[in-house]
Amino acid sequence: MAKPIHILVIRLSAMGDVAMTVPVLRILAQTYPELKITVLSRPFFKPFFEEIPNLDFLEADVYGEHKRFGLIKLANQANDLGIGAVADLHNVIRSKIITKYLKFKGLETATIDKGRSEKKQLIAAKGENISQLKTTHQRYADVFEKLGFPLNLNTFTVPPKKRLTPKLNGLIGVEPKKLIGIAPFAAHQSKMYPLSLMAEVIRELDKTDKYRIFLFGGGKKEIKQLQQLENPFANVTNVAGKLTFEEELALISNLDLMVSMDSGNGHLAAMFGVPVITLWGVTHPFAGFVPFNQPESNQLLSDRKEYPLIPTSVYGNKFPKGYEEVMKTISPETVVSKIKEILV
Repeated sequence: MAKPIHILVIRLSAMGDVAMTVPVLRILAQTYPELKITVLSRPFFKPFFEEIPNLDFLEADVYGEHKRFGLIKLANQANDLGIGAVADLHNVIRSKIITKYLKFKGLETATIDKGRSEKKQLIAAKGENISQLKTTHQRYADVFEKLGFPLNLNTFTVPPKKRLTPKLNGLIGVEPKKLIGIAPFAAHQSKMYPLSLMAEVIRELDKTDKYRIFLFGGGKKEIKQLQQLENPFANVTNVAGKLTFEEELALISNLDLMVSMDSGNGHLAAMFGVPVITLWGVTHPFAGFVPFNQPESNQLLSDRKEYPLIPTSVYGNKFPKGYEEVMKTISPETVVSKIKEILV
C-alpha cells in the first residue's frame, strides 16, 4: 500500500499538550517535505503552527459547531481536504469518534499510546525504584512511525525567532541584557513554587542589573499577583494581560531562558528552542512531560528524601497530606545558581 501524502493530526487538548506536538511536527515536515499535514485543534492554538512548511490548520469548535454530532461534520470537513491518514495524538472520546469514523471511510489511522498503565505503576511505586518512561514527544513520534513515517527527534532544528513588534521592543529596552521569562503558576498548587520564594529569586537577579525579567500568567487573580511581584523591581515587567497571544509567543521566542513549573509555558519556550528550567513539585520528569530537548540538569526537583512518595500523581492533582508545599525544598539560591550557570 502506498504511503499517504496528506495526514490529519488531531490534538484538541490543553496548551502544553498541543505545544509539545510542535517540535515533532517540525521534524515530520523537515524529514518528509513531500508530506502535507493538516492539524485539527482549537482555533486559539493556530499561531503555534504558522511557520511549519506544508502545514494547514483545521479549526475545531468542540463546544459549539462541532459539539456532539458536530464531530461527524468536522470529520467530513477533514475528509473533504483529501487526507489519506489520521494521526490521533489525543486518544480521548472526541478524537476517537473522528478517527473511527474516518477509518470506516477507508483511511489509515494510528492512535497514541499514552502509557496509562506504566504511569499508574510509576505513581503506585510510591517513589521506590522509579525509572524514566517514554517521553510524550516520543509517543507522538511513534504514531507517525505506525503510519510509515519514522522520525529521529534528534534532528530538530531551532526555528528562527519571531519578529519583535515596536511594542515588544519598547518592553525589552535598548540595554544589552539577557531576557528571562518566569511563569510561576501551574494548574495545581502542588506544582507551583511559592511566590514568596520566587520573589527572592527575582530579587537576586534584579540586583545584578544584568537581566530583563518578564512575568507570564493569565486570569485576573494571577495578573494581580504578578503585579505585586513586579512592583518592587526595576528590571521586571509583568506581561500578563498586556499582550496578545501572538505577541506573547514572539516575546517567548526571543527569550534567553524560561523558568517554568511543570506547565504550559515551559513547552511554549521549548518549541522555539529556548532553554527551560523546570521546577518540579509532586510530579516528576520520569512521567514523560519534560519540555522538548531540555537536559536533565535543567530539571530542579523537590527533595525526595524529605518527601519520598514523589511522584504522587502524573498531573499534580493528587497528593497525600503534608505534601502541599514540597516545592519549598527547592531553595531560591539553587534556582538563581542554575539561571546564572545557563546564562554565562
